[in-house]
Amino acid sequence: MCDTTSESMGISTRIRIPHGIIPCDVATLAGHTDEVVVCAWNPTCSLLASGSHDSTARIWTIVDGACNSTLQDVVVLTHAGAMTVEDNGFAAICELDWKGDGTLLATGSCTGETRIWTPNGALVASFEEDMGHIVSLQWNQMGNSLLSCGSDKVIVWDINTVGSRQEFSFHSARILDADWRNNISFATCSADRKIHVCEVGLNRPYKTFLGHRAEINGIRWSPTGALLASCSDDTSIKIWSMNHNSFVRDLKSHKREVYCIEWSPTGPTTDNPNLTLLLASSSFDNTINVWDVERGNPIYGLTRHRNIIYTIEFSPNGEYLASGSLDNWLYVWSVKEGRLIKSYYGGGGVTDISWNKSSDKIAVSFVNKLVCVLDIKM
Repeated sequence: MCDTTSESMGISTRIRIPHGIIPCDVATLAGHTDEVVVCAWNPTCSLLASGSHDSTARIWTIVDGACNSTLQDVVVLTHAGAMTVEDNGFAAICELDWKGDGTLLATGSCTGETRIWTPNGALVASFEEDMGHIVSLQWNQMGNSLLSCGSDKVIVWDINTVGSRQEFSFHSARILDADWRNNISFATCSADRKIHVCEVGLNRPYKTFLGHRAEINGIRWSPTGALLASCSDDTSIKIWSMNHNSFVRDLKSHKREVYCIEWSPTGPTTDNPNLTLLLASSSFDNTINVWDVERGNPIYGLTRHRNIIYTIEFSPNGEYLASGSLDNWLYVWSVKEGRLIKSYYGGGGVTDISWNKSSDKIAVSFVNKLVCVLDIKM
């Protein structure tokens, strides 16, 4: 238990918080001038990227050791030529993703522009397309293709030729998410209640899944690519297999829209093959469920948050689940026991979470313009 300070109506009050992360285990990264909406650790080293509605991304150098002394340097990446924040925030950096070998960072803005940078801030390529707000930006595993998913269409960029490899525009309403299955195929979901599975080189989807009764907010392939999970405003999570035309599991427990789903990095083909594969979901009902997908039942529910949960992420070792909410709290849970083990009050709504590769630090982005790096000492 630790002391922290809470402010309400201008009055500071020192309160006692169970499992609280103490100030000396927190590094606060200030510099963004608008809310920070995304953050991601470099997969091979201690670089942290963040993206903000101030039209910039930043690459922070974080060294090993206590968090209160980890900040060394910061590189600012600007999406020049885009609209300003005053123009209704259309210059916002809304997505970013590191290439698997850590050598390149892709950033995407609400104008549909995608840029690729080196870790030291050199601009490698810039792709400008009329594709709407970028909602997903992902490198494939090989690192030779970048999937840029806008609200209007999806483009796969060929990094070797620094040009468009193929354009996909099959949905009849806003596209809301996309996820690579392997190096050449991916899925997209939309407000049109459809999921399309597409492949680079094909001019139409080779599989379409129907079954949700409202817009589909998110999709995620399991680590092996055998199963696809989807979550929807219809309050359900559905599990799909490429061997079936309809869903194979219909997971129902949430009372409101389901916004986030994440598979655990466990089971066959992962670094944690002896741990059971699980699925976590979070909802506008302020709860998280952790599911046994094979049986179709929730193992447990986590109910501590008091507002919408916008982000959940398993640690790379599969032992912990972090959750962040508009209630300003970050929670870290034991996956095995389903109990709270760490908590942090950020003073602003949590927008994104990223674990480092060794599962001992969490980066958290907030609407109050800050990024925090937390030492997780178990």
